[in-house]
Amino acid sequence: MLLQLCKTISLIGCLARGALVAASLSTAAPALELITEQEAALPDALGANFQLGFRGVTRGPKVLLISPAPDAGAVGSPLDLLLRFEVHSSALIELQSVTMTYLKKPAINLTPRISDLIKESGINVYSAQVPPGTHYIKIEVKDNVGRLGSVTFALIVAK
Repeated sequence: MLLQLCKTISLIGCLARGALVAASLSTAAPALELITEQEAALPDALGANFQLGFRGVTRGPKVLLISPAPDAGAVGSPLDLLLRFEVHSSALIELQSVTMTYLKKPAINLTPRISDLIKESGINVYSAQVPPGTHYIKIEVKDNVGRLGSVTFALIVAK
């Protein structure tokens, strides 16, 4: 009798946990406001558009923009912002060194907004809310050997 009661309680616990998991899977994750309207209204940093795709000759880590594709043109918001890191040899990305900066005057550090989305392989920001316009963003990363890598790109968001 006691064994049957324990099995029943265990089954109820499993069903309750299953219901919680199903409920959490069925609700969509809220969009992350990557850039606010007020930030977008600030003037661009001087020369921000001249740095697009700039990458010095180095053995440092590479930052690759995966989505939106660099040649995608204007995209809608919310958008998926996916970046990949590539390292040389056996180097590793130092996660605490990764920074994301919105190139405005003054510059806006977006890193706290995405800090929990930074992984050694890159950054995956799904459903990022970005107002219409052209937004210049710079990503910097360092490997455990001390080599720096960076990329500057433009997010062009349709109205």
